[in-house]
Amino acid sequence: MGISVRNLVKRFGDKTIIDGISLDIADGELVSLLGPSGCGKTTTLRCIAGLETPEEGRIEIDGEVVFDSASGIMVEPYNRSIGMVFQSYAIWPHLTVFENVAFPLRVRRRPGAEVEQKVSHALDMVGLGAFRDRSSQQLSGGQQQRVAVARAIVHAPAVLLFDEPLSNLDAKLRDRTRAELRKLQRDLHVATVYVTHDQAEALSLSDRILVMSEGRILQQGTPEEIYHTPTDSFVADVVGAANFLDVQIRGSGAGGVEAVTRTGAAVRAATGSAPDGPGTIMIRPDKLRLEPPDAGPARENRLAGAIRQRLFLGGHFEYVVEIGEDTVRVVSVVLMQENAPVLVTFDPVDCVALAAAPATP
Repeated sequence: MGISVRNLVKRFGDKTIIDGISLDIADGELVSLLGPSGCGKTTTLRCIAGLETPEEGRIEIDGEVVFDSASGIMVEPYNRSIGMVFQSYAIWPHLTVFENVAFPLRVRRRPGAEVEQKVSHALDMVGLGAFRDRSSQQLSGGQQQRVAVARAIVHAPAVLLFDEPLSNLDAKLRDRTRAELRKLQRDLHVATVYVTHDQAEALSLSDRILVMSEGRILQQGTPEEIYHTPTDSFVADVVGAANFLDVQIRGSGAGGVEAVTRTGAAVRAATGSAPDGPGTIMIRPDKLRLEPPDAGPARENRLAGAIRQRLFLGGHFEYVVEIGEDTVRVVSVVLMQENAPVLVTFDPVDCVALAAAPATP
C-alpha cells in the first residue's frame, strides 16, 4: 500500500518548512526528494518517520494512519513499519556488526532463533556475512553504510527511508553503492523515500523525482521527464547542468516556440510553452555542438560565439563559450582552441522554452 501524505504542514516557530504538500508512493517504488538545503525534503522524511510532529495533515504507511492532525493521531516511530538509514549511519561503536543489525529485532523481543536467521540474511544481502562478529569501529565508511542498510531492512519494514545515505562516501564508492542500493530496493520491493541534493543520485536511482523548494513540490515525474522537460528554470538547474539563454518569445504553435536571442539570432524550441515576451531557452551542455564559423549548410539554431575557456576532463572537453552577453557551457569530444571563434548549434528537440523567472522583490 506504500505511503500516502496529504496536506502536510510543518512549522518551526513562525517559519513554515513544509507548506501543504501531498504525495503518494506505491509499493516497490523509489521516489527521491530533490532540492537545495532548506527546501524541506529532510523534514518531510522525518515527519513520515515520526521524528517530527507536523502541525497539519495526514500520513498513512501501508494502509495504517500514523498521523492525522484532525483526529489527534500520532504513532511513535518505533510503532511505524519503517526502516531508516541516516546520513551519519548512527552505528553504535560498542556493538558488533551482528548486534547493530539485530537491534530492531531485540527491541521487538523476537526469539533468538529468529534474530539469528534474519540478521544473517540481512548481512548476506548487503555482502557483510563474514563481518558479523567484527567491531563496528573496525569498519570502513562503506561497510558502516551497509550495516545501517542491513539494520533498516532486517525487520522487513513496509517502507524504507534514506536521508542522504551516500554523502559521506568518496566518489567511486558512492557510484558503486548507488547501484547496489537500487538493486536491493528492487529485490525487497518496498516503498522507498530517498532524500538527496545530488542530481546524479536522483536521476540514476529514482522511479520518480519530486523537486522541492521552500517547502513545496514544484514538479514531479520520471527522471527522464524532469530532466528533459522541466517546468521552469529552477527545476532545470536543480536536475542536471543547464544553460539558459535570455530570449524574446515571438510565438508558440504546433511547430514549437519561436524566439530571438539578445544577439538577434532566431532560435526554435520544439518543447515548452511560454507567453510572448521575455523568456528563456534551456539547453543541456551535452546537447550543444561546436562548429567552425564557416561550417557547411545553414541549420536552425546557430549562434556565433567565442571559446573563452577549455577544460580537459578525460573522456571529453568542457568549453565555456561567450555568445554576446550570454555564456554557455558545452561538453564535446572535439578539440578546439581557446579564444577561437565558433558556431554553437543545437536541435530544436533538445531545448525547452520557459517563461521568464519572476523578478525578485
